[in-house]
Amino acid sequence: MATSLNTKRLPGWVTGFGPQIIAALILGLILGLVAKYTGSTAEEPTALGQALQIVGSSYVSLLRAAVVPLIFFAVVASIANLAKVTNAARLAWQTLLWFGITALISVLIGITLGLVFQPGANTGQDMPENYDGKTGSWLGFLTGLIPANFLGLGANTSLEEGAASTSLSFNVLQILVIAIAVGVAALKVGEAAKPFLDFSASFLAIIQKVLWWIIRIAPIGTIGLIGNAVAVYGWDTIGALGKFTLAIYVGLALVLFALYPVLVRLHRLGIKQYFSGVWPAVQLGFVSRSSIGTLPLTQRVTERNLGVPSGYASFAVPLGATTKMDGCAAIYPAVSAIFVAQFFHIDLGLTDYLLIALVSVLGSAATAGTTGAIVMLTLTLSTLGLPLAGVGLLMAVDPIIDMGRTAVNVAGQALVPTIVAKREGILDKDLYDAPRTGNPFADEHAATSQPEPQAQPVH
Repeated sequence: MATSLNTKRLPGWVTGFGPQIIAALILGLILGLVAKYTGSTAEEPTALGQALQIVGSSYVSLLRAAVVPLIFFAVVASIANLAKVTNAARLAWQTLLWFGITALISVLIGITLGLVFQPGANTGQDMPENYDGKTGSWLGFLTGLIPANFLGLGANTSLEEGAASTSLSFNVLQILVIAIAVGVAALKVGEAAKPFLDFSASFLAIIQKVLWWIIRIAPIGTIGLIGNAVAVYGWDTIGALGKFTLAIYVGLALVLFALYPVLVRLHRLGIKQYFSGVWPAVQLGFVSRSSIGTLPLTQRVTERNLGVPSGYASFAVPLGATTKMDGCAAIYPAVSAIFVAQFFHIDLGLTDYLLIALVSVLGSAATAGTTGAIVMLTLTLSTLGLPLAGVGLLMAVDPIIDMGRTAVNVAGQALVPTIVAKREGILDKDLYDAPRTGNPFADEHAATSQPEPQAQPVH
């Protein structure tokens, strides 16, 4: 009882995740400035500078450690969902097509904003010492799709102070290719693959829980990341990251409040009804920063508010929660790549911008619902041959950005099934237009029931 009473006395700014992130940003900024002006440098950090560096890099390492199993099992599980629907080839193709169309438009918006805002320009920073020049190319991107081994892992051994040091790395697209091949093979095998698919679903649930724990300690990681960025790069970093954050949110606003309404109106649906229907899931996505965590609510509003038949929604929405990321996989990587290039004075050409668009559309399948930022950031920078030092730099403000990114992701994950259902003539228009009277869900009895499409669950 005493514990319960004490918890109730805690003010919202202590228990709320958003306020904790803001407090962490302020504290990290202060500690970074203290480290900077007490002589801490990247080459010779003080005790405080080293502590900030360790905390920040450790948090990024935790996220990276979960990336490989999360991508693999999330993609396998998404493909396995195809077994739950019959005669759904057309619905599946239409869904993937509209995922790609909206992602392409979103990444073009991101590239335009990066060029207009110039978020990383005029920082006066030099290229990292170990950077040997931009090496990204179309050929490198295509050959990089071919898995070097089953796990898509690579190893690099170097000598440091007379001792051998080996570090592992992973190729996101190779992992994606492997996961797709395994998922399709599991579907072809049929009943014999059921234990593997059950294991994949269980393992994915476990990884998601671990990732939620990692997300909850984001304030601690934020202190280290922003503190180390300020200690290493100084005042220029603060202004550049602020401009970068603004550019991201302008892009997210354009996608959510301009692109999506246009698509809704082009399909002769009510814009107000779309937003009022999807808003409960958008709000939860903003707070939770997890498309996977918001998935049950996203699917519920897609069916109950937007009128998408449950047979189709049970396939499209979970698939979208792992592959449909207009925030994480389109706006964010486009602006991020341009920011890193400008920050380190590296010129990008037309080929590089085309690569950004291609990687964003194809790589969105590897975002996996909770680590979209680090996956897409690493994938885009490595494909373009840009310094990976930008990962730690941009992760400093990632929690603030991730709230808006996830909200846009969730809105898009409900939008595409709605559009496809409308185009295929299976949308329950009466339920879509039903009055909501302030309730999170429309009254199921307010509309006449429509027959399920051919995409019926297999029992």
